[in-house]
Amino acid sequence: MINFNQWLVLVVCSLAILKAEGLLVNITFVRNAVAKGAVCLDGSPPAYHLDRGSGTGINSWLIQLEGGGWCHNVTNCISRMHTKLGSSKKMVENLAFSAILSNKEQRNPDFYNWNRVKVRYCDGSSFTGDVKTVNPATNLHFRGARVWLAVMRELLAKGMRNAENAVLSGCSAGGLASLMHCDSFRALLPMGTNVKCLSDAGFFLNTRDVSGAQYIKSYFNDVVTLHGSAKNLPRSCTSRLTPAMCFFPQYVARQIRTPVFVLNAAYDSWQIKNILAPRAADPDGKWQSCQLDIKNCQRSQLKVMQDFRLEFLSAVIGLGRSASRGMFIDSCYTHCQTETQTSWFWQDSPILNRTTIAKAVGDWVYDRKLFQKIDCPYPCNPTCHHRVFTPQDAPPI
Repeated sequence: MINFNQWLVLVVCSLAILKAEGLLVNITFVRNAVAKGAVCLDGSPPAYHLDRGSGTGINSWLIQLEGGGWCHNVTNCISRMHTKLGSSKKMVENLAFSAILSNKEQRNPDFYNWNRVKVRYCDGSSFTGDVKTVNPATNLHFRGARVWLAVMRELLAKGMRNAENAVLSGCSAGGLASLMHCDSFRALLPMGTNVKCLSDAGFFLNTRDVSGAQYIKSYFNDVVTLHGSAKNLPRSCTSRLTPAMCFFPQYVARQIRTPVFVLNAAYDSWQIKNILAPRAADPDGKWQSCQLDIKNCQRSQLKVMQDFRLEFLSAVIGLGRSASRGMFIDSCYTHCQTETQTSWFWQDSPILNRTTIAKAVGDWVYDRKLFQKIDCPYPCNPTCHHRVFTPQDAPPI
């Protein structure tokens, strides 16, 4: 039996863990969405986590779209539907809110008292798919666009329709979704609302891999075709290019009318592992050590990555000049920087021009200062938190 002292130690440890991870927020299922066919891959209802705002932030809303890659064929989607990325039945009841979702002013000075929402990702198409028919043999539902609309309508009914400020953000596949849905998000809100969109690690580059193949272009084409995404991609792009090309921000972002902030690592670790040197292009595993830790990269590999950076910067700069588009492109080997406290806002957070990511984004949202900075090449920035992976970390798409 546990004595009082042991029980006290357990309580103290639990509180310490809770404090470290952040505020725990309950899950909310949009159960009435099922009747409208707005469901996850397995047919379960969509879900989100909402922490209400207070004080000066009571009429301000921050929507964070969850990331998690995509599924591009039936086999891949069937595997996914048995995980939290394909079924709300597999999602945790309580989710820790930290970094851009933190309710602590010292950790999230500009958004801590806003209404903060984490929209769960369970459709595998960055909330773009919509196929009416369901194959009874697989029971796969491709309904990402319906999920998006169902969750937004519920949030509007819960007070977002009165928003004075609204930011649509997201990380990775969620960062891509924040761009795809940026103008439609703005259209849902009243005319006077200050609406902006933040894409974190969502600027996926259309480039060839190390074998010379167009792997990611082919992959996105499969996603768009399988999920029936074409009709839900921005018309400003699909009227000019094939739907698969409109999954790449470099062809979409310039036409977005709502102010956008592009936050990305020039050496995005996910893109290096899955776009530049995917497993299919590296059958002998020559890139594996480099992908796990950028310090292990050979000189020839660093040259390839420097060329990737230049191509990435060309695509971002190619969006053209804008008096409303923010930009924070650092030279860190990482992926998703708004969801980790140490990269978002901490004593040793990555900085550009003596500015943290949180400060740059906050200044842009509140129109205090337009931040548009691009870092010097690796390894010039000593404030970077370079990711170091193990072979078991996050399998490829």
